[in-house]
Amino acid sequence: MGATVQTSLGLGFKPQHFRQAMQTQAEGLWFEVHPENYMADGGPRPRMLAALAERHPVALHGVSLSLAGPDPLDLQHLHRLRHLVDAVKPVRLSEHLAWSRLGTRYVPDLLPAPRTSALLERVVAHVDQVQQLTGMRLALENPSHYLILEGHEFSEPHFLNELVRRTGCALLVDVNNLYVSANNIHQRASDWLAEIDVDAISEIHLAGHSQDPVLGPRLLIDSHDCPVSEEVLSLYAALCQRIGPRPTLIEWDGAVPEFSALWQELERVRAATPTRSFAHD
Repeated sequence: MGATVQTSLGLGFKPQHFRQAMQTQAEGLWFEVHPENYMADGGPRPRMLAALAERHPVALHGVSLSLAGPDPLDLQHLHRLRHLVDAVKPVRLSEHLAWSRLGTRYVPDLLPAPRTSALLERVVAHVDQVQQLTGMRLALENPSHYLILEGHEFSEPHFLNELVRRTGCALLVDVNNLYVSANNIHQRASDWLAEIDVDAISEIHLAGHSQDPVLGPRLLIDSHDCPVSEEVLSLYAALCQRIGPRPTLIEWDGAVPEFSALWQELERVRAATPTRSFAHD
């Protein structure tokens, strides 16, 4: 398993920022990558990630395990993930409470599913399988919601709490996803946070969102292509004040700016964060 590191703010790594990332010496800085982009048998990307991992703590954030999908997990994918874990020795491993595969067909999205007892059993088995094969505790991220699904037997926090209790997994709370979902399906983010097992939170994500071009503010999109909104920052600051230090990532995946702009966003988040929310070993 990767060593436990009480890191503070991190950035989603982009290959075009490799030189700046290697030159940065800020204490506590860490980077996160999607492992799917680095599961190659040699070549420039794995070498780049190996060099980055020697310089900074690195977390792996998967997007295609399809933990909530109806099919068995892809064993070839899992073994490649274990190989990357062994090579990089990440500080954390995470995935989404979502599905993205049906048979051999993948969709470029993270889709929600009705939270039923049958789904709970399936995700428990999948999480256990991932943790056993990788040798790491897996953190599960709450998805973004864009419409109200029928057939839920559990609230989302209750479902996630049950997964923690039954598998020993951790939670990754994406505050932007929480804010976007609360707006779109007419719920209260504060109620969600009041129910979630805060002791299980091992990581927090922040990102920017945008309005749907037709529906405007009635439908918010988790677009990751702009600064974190003031509303999301306020929700994050309140969470940090309540639970104390958790590693926090700033995601920016579309219309990616220069590294200097990402660093300005990192400092903006730091300035909005209660002092007690970050700690270093």
